Amino acid sequence: MEKIPMTRAGFTALDEELRQLKSVERGAVIRAIAEAREHGDLSENAEYHAAREKQSFIEGRIKELEAIVSLAEVIDPTKFSGTIKFGATVTLADEDSGDQKTYQIVGEPEADIENGRLNIKSPLARALIGKDEGDSVDVRTPGGQRSYEVLSIRFI
Repeated sequence: MEKIPMTRAGFTALDEELRQLKSVERGAVIRAIAEAREHGDLSENAEYHAAREKQSFIEGRIKELEAIVSLAEVIDPTKFSGTIKFGATVTLADEDSGDQKTYQIVGEPEADIENGRLNIKSPLARALIGKDEGDSVDVRTPGGQRSYEVLSIRFI
């Protein structure tokens, strides 16, 4: 299987979520199912069905996280320098509007565009890889063609 690149912070967050699901959530939902069973007829017992649905979600998420964690390749971006690569924190200026945005290029499981963590497989990240400060980048986004200038690159 192919390794999944991840920052230390992303790996730690996923590992902690996995521990929480296994040690706390799993036991809580088992208790909720047992309590709902005591209420009688299971065919019309909404609490039972809700608890079983939650159990299914938890078990599915545990399997997903176990797979990700087992394939994770933790990469320390502080050991890098130079052009943009995995782990870089990049400040961009939209060449049309002048708006500035800062993103860290991270692995797919830890990506969260709202919090400035850009999926390495995204069109913008792919366009940025190998670029240097001052370079201009053209990228096709769902909102149309965009141009950005790379203002700064940091590896933190």
